[in-house]
Amino acid sequence: MSGLTIGYALTGSFCTFEKALVQMRRLIEEGHRLIPILSETAYSTDTRFGKAKDWNRQIEELCGHEIWHTIVQVEPIGPKKLVDLMLVAPCTGNTMAKMAHGVTDTAVTMAVKSHLRVGGPVLLAISTNDALSIAAQNMGRLLNSKNIYFVPMAQDDPENKPNSMVANFDLLLPAALSAVQGKQMQPILMPQ
Repeated sequence: MSGLTIGYALTGSFCTFEKALVQMRRLIEEGHRLIPILSETAYSTDTRFGKAKDWNRQIEELCGHEIWHTIVQVEPIGPKKLVDLMLVAPCTGNTMAKMAHGVTDTAVTMAVKSHLRVGGPVLLAISTNDALSIAAQNMGRLLNSKNIYFVPMAQDDPENKPNSMVANFDLLLPAALSAVQGKQMQPILMPQ
């Protein structure tokens, strides 16, 4: 399946941005069109992983599309059926909590809500230090929500961060194709 238009959203798990860019490139090489969407934090925060302006430039050059980073820019996604799939990779525990409770206060949460309101599939690639603690309840709620799918994930450092989980970004493409077909890629939880 090629030629999908994918809303590719990034939230503030800056340590996974490099993995996200690799997968963006892979999706484009497979013939998909990406509309980049960044949370306001992801769009404007400089971190030890890089400067926001440098990430933004790389993303826009790669996608050939300006980054949408405001609620106003993304609100029409659903009503105008602008994307076939909404992908949030990385999806932080904070963003996951907002989605689980219907909070739409960022460009990413509004993009997801807008796409869900027309029955479109949403794929989450989580990256959070508290997936197996406080964020587990939000993950459970989203696992039981219609049209929300997860990229398979594993604990990334069980010894030092026993509650932390990160999606296997290498499985993003097959997980995306499964989500578009209305299926959850299995297994969701993988060995490290």
